[in-house]
Amino acid sequence: MSTPHKTPPRTGAMLHLRGNALDKGDAVALPLTQSSMFHLPGQPEDFATYGRVDNPTWKHLEHVLSHLEDAPCLAFPSGMGAISAALFATLKVGNRVLIPSDGYYVTRLLAERFLSNLGVTVEKRPTTAFSEGGFDGFDVVFLETPSNPGLDMIGLSAVAQAVRAAGGITIADNTTLTPLGQRPLDLGVDVVVASDTKAMGGHSDLLMGHVASRNAKTMQTVEDWRRISGCIPGPHEAWLLHRGLETLDVRFDRMCSSAHVLAKRLAAHPAVKQIRYPGLETDPSHTLAKAQCLRFGFLLSITLESEDKAEAFINACPLIRPATSFGGVHTSAERRLRWGDAVDPAFIRLSVGCEPVEELWQAIENALDTI
Repeated sequence: MSTPHKTPPRTGAMLHLRGNALDKGDAVALPLTQSSMFHLPGQPEDFATYGRVDNPTWKHLEHVLSHLEDAPCLAFPSGMGAISAALFATLKVGNRVLIPSDGYYVTRLLAERFLSNLGVTVEKRPTTAFSEGGFDGFDVVFLETPSNPGLDMIGLSAVAQAVRAAGGITIADNTTLTPLGQRPLDLGVDVVVASDTKAMGGHSDLLMGHVASRNAKTMQTVEDWRRISGCIPGPHEAWLLHRGLETLDVRFDRMCSSAHVLAKRLAAHPAVKQIRYPGLETDPSHTLAKAQCLRFGFLLSITLESEDKAEAFINACPLIRPATSFGGVHTSAERRLRWGDAVDPAFIRLSVGCEPVEELWQAIENALDTI
């Protein structure tokens, strides 16, 4: 029998969450409710009231997200909207927060430029040494694993247990692996955040995010933050994300499987100086990833000989889109140094898409051979 954190969500049941509640003649596809006002005579009771407060399209999207996370979920207009809501809902003046020094750089900017100005003490540690020094005195510990872009990992269960024993709460960014690849809440983490702009939506045509937690008080505070701040998703974006989730299982499976094949071949290519992919047995994160994750993911990184060769490779491959972000059906790549990450100038983050793997490998190999 699988351990709880290794049990994937039932994506077949997810596809029929709406269908099994339909009345005769109802639309099978989720309708898009594009309205700021709702017919509301008398007392509001439990009806939709106003577009900043609720929307039927959001509600069903959140029902599906809750099924995937096995926890209550709230949708947000971007991944950073979700991260901001989780942090502002759990921190107050005088608190201390710990964040990864090598995680997503915008999370660091939020903490350094805004949380610190509101009386929150911000401290940072690298992913590979995250537990060193313990967690006493921290009110919130923000985790990101695998780290973006380095793909180092944190032992979620051990850290969540240690933080709870020290009186704090944990928030984990699970963008890179999704609920199909890693189950932070099942590992003891208190709150999960994710950018659904990436693999969850999967088609590079929307910005969305979500917050999930099994703590009712936390979720009520997050919902209050969303309603009062106006940090709400658009109905059309919610509709698009719902449609993307219907193919998440098949997309994620193809992307992860292809990434594993490509990682093994890239590791043997003479143009690649270094490769990081948790699925490789030689990778520093492999042992932890094997114990903690359902899949090894679709992200990998390669370091080439020089910045010029890295740019030439990205631009020469017809099956790679030179673009920021990741998780789409199109394979994409970028040099992360251009955004200020502490990486080699020739470091490339590669997001493997849904192209047939042999065709994709041929294009990548040809590009590497010509730079």
